Amino acid sequence: MSDPILEVENLRVTFPTHRGDVDVVRGVSFSLGRERLGIVGESGSGKSLTGRSIMRLVPPPGRVSATRLALLGHDLLKTSAKEMTRIRGKRIAMILQDPKFSLNPVMKVGHQIEESYRLHADADRGQARGKAIEALSAVRIRDPEAVYHLYPHQLSGGMGQRVMIAMMLMPEPQVLIADEPTSALDVTVQLQVLAILDDLVRERGMSLILISHDLGMVSAFCDRVMIMYAGKAVETINARDLDKVEHPYARGLIASAPRLGDDRPELPVLQRDANWAK
Repeated sequence: MSDPILEVENLRVTFPTHRGDVDVVRGVSFSLGRERLGIVGESGSGKSLTGRSIMRLVPPPGRVSATRLALLGHDLLKTSAKEMTRIRGKRIAMILQDPKFSLNPVMKVGHQIEESYRLHADADRGQARGKAIEALSAVRIRDPEAVYHLYPHQLSGGMGQRVMIAMMLMPEPQVLIADEPTSALDVTVQLQVLAILDDLVRERGMSLILISHDLGMVSAFCDRVMIMYAGKAVETINARDLDKVEHPYARGLIASAPRLGDDRPELPVLQRDANWAK
């Protein structure tokens, strides 16, 4: 494996409570090359906070610490807030799970894409407009000129997610974090959005972190899978070997997933052990 693009060692996210500090992400470590890494687990397992902490987007009073958190050798924890603003988008970007919470409702989507591009590129309004239309076309929007002039409330869920992908990929970052990018979409549109994302990541040689609840989707789409439980990464395995996981929680996740033609009278209940969280 070549030198990693992203290095994460002993990552922790801590929040203060009236009973003392609580670590909600606890000692997560992984490295990412030019590959697709899936992070899966139940709600509350720390998946999204792991992604947000890499982007330095955990709001106070949350605290992020790590033995090492580096992008192409650059220490992100020692980076100033002003410099992080330049790094986000241009070198590392994040697609959130529901575009209606990410897009400005009173601004046309084309202008929002332009703004994202001009923040990181020395381009005038005309150049940015051309790039925005190219980006909308790249995510397979049939009439990018028309969509350019629409407001977010005029977009379907799938169209909104395509706009978000176009916006995040405009500056051509080295790492893309996609947090449940298809959770609000129906199955057919999910497959379309994933196919677009897969093509763009491959064509541009980017690294991808895909955060999801869907084991089947992640195993089909990613190269490696990291399974999280109670803020910890309990197992990391090649996606093609997902059925060979050893940790009891990981095995339980796989066993509890329904399958076509499954003749089991009922799905097994996912068992938990407090010792797994230690």
